[in-house]
This record gives sequence, structure tokens and C-alpha cells, in this order.
Amino acid sequence: MIGRSGNPTLKDSTFENAGGYGDDRYQRYMTINGTVNKSFITLVILLGSAFATWMMFFNGQEVLPLAIGGAIVGFILALIISFKPVAAPYLVPIYAIAEGMFLGALSATYESLYNGITLQAALLTMAVFIALLVAYKSRLIKATENFKLGVVAATGGIMIMYLLSFVLGLFGITVPYLHDNSLIGIGISVVIVIVAALNLVLDFDFIENGAEQGAPKYMEWYGAFGLMVTLVWLYIEILRLLSKLRSRD
Repeated sequence: MIGRSGNPTLKDSTFENAGGYGDDRYQRYMTINGTVNKSFITLVILLGSAFATWMMFFNGQEVLPLAIGGAIVGFILALIISFKPVAAPYLVPIYAIAEGMFLGALSATYESLYNGITLQAALLTMAVFIALLVAYKSRLIKATENFKLGVVAATGGIMIMYLLSFVLGLFGITVPYLHDNSLIGIGISVVIVIVAALNLVLDFDFIENGAEQGAPKYMEWYGAFGLMVTLVWLYIEILRLLSKLRSRD
């Protein structure tokens, strides 16, 4: 059960499995400000890695191995961090570097096809993040149990659809509309972007609850990691949506 967050890296059982931290008065606790600081550090590392890979691409260097390696290493580290949150302070910066290599290569590839698309995607991602943060803090959007259940179900459905598309692709079978620029394909991308964005609300709720429950200090890195996973997913989906729209011109 994923719990309070549709993001599989952020779940209630993480707090339950931490165990015993509430009884130690000398224990340093998770705070919202601390998580924000860790998120900023993680973002800076990711952007630095992405920019380096981006420059290599436009300088004519081969970045495909970096993209593939970054994706594989990032996936493995994400699994380890998800199951062992205590390792987050050590592994999250490495994860950010690996994810940055993948994201930099991907962004540069899209930029070479559609000039200016990456800046548009980045600005839209940041705008969505700020808008949802304001909506959450002002309680215009509340992470109720039904809200969480709906977002979790939608996120799970999207992940299954992507997995099915990948498996079928190995046999030369394409899932209709998922990757094309038809009106239906664009509509599907819009829905996926909305679901990805709503995961941010659940992430905010998870981090807030962690701070209120007095989670261990290392959970700040874990919260930053989970938030970064959602932001990267949102950015990629916005990038895909914009590419579909630009390809229709």
C-alpha cells in the first residue's frame, strides 16, 4: 500500500519502519525547512549534471552512454533509497548526478528537434510546482483520503500503461495514441501531466506529516528525493506534451 503519497518512494510505512525515534530526546528531527534545503541542494546537483551533459551533446560528444548509464544507475539507486531510507543522505546526491545525466541528454535531444522547448518545459514545471504549493498551503487543495486514493490509482494505471507499452515495444507492437501527436494522443498527455502534477500535493502532505510526526533527520533527504522524483516525471511529461504540440505545426 502506497499510503499518503502517490509517489511510491513516499509512503506512510516509511515513518512506521523508522522505529523508536520518538523516544529519544536527543534525536534530531525532520523539519519542513530542512527538507526544503535538501531539495534545493538535490536540484542544484541534478541541474549541474544535466547542464554538463547538455554541453557535451551540443559540443558534438557522444552522450548516449551517459544517458543509458544514468538511467540505469538512477533506477537502481531509487530502489535502494526507497527500501532503505536511512541511506538517503549518502545516495540521494549520487542519484541526482545520475538522473541529471539522463535528463540532460534527453533535454538536449528534444532541444535539437524543437528549439526552445526545454526552457518552456522547465518554466511550466516550475509554474505548476509553485501554483500547487500555494494551493496546498492555502488549503485550496486538501489531500483527503479520497483524493489520495484517486491520485494513487491514476498513477498506478499510468505506470502499468507505460510498462505495457515498453514490453509490447520489444515485440514491435505500438500502443495506440500513447506516443503520437493526434488529438487523442495530446489529450492522453494532458491527463498524464495533470496526474503527475497532483502527485506534488501528496508529496507536500507526506513531508508535512513527517515533520509533524518527528521523523528522523535523514528523512529530510528522503523527502527531497521523493519530491525530485515527481518533479522529474512532471518535467518529462510536459516535455513530451510540448513536443507533440510542436510537431503538429
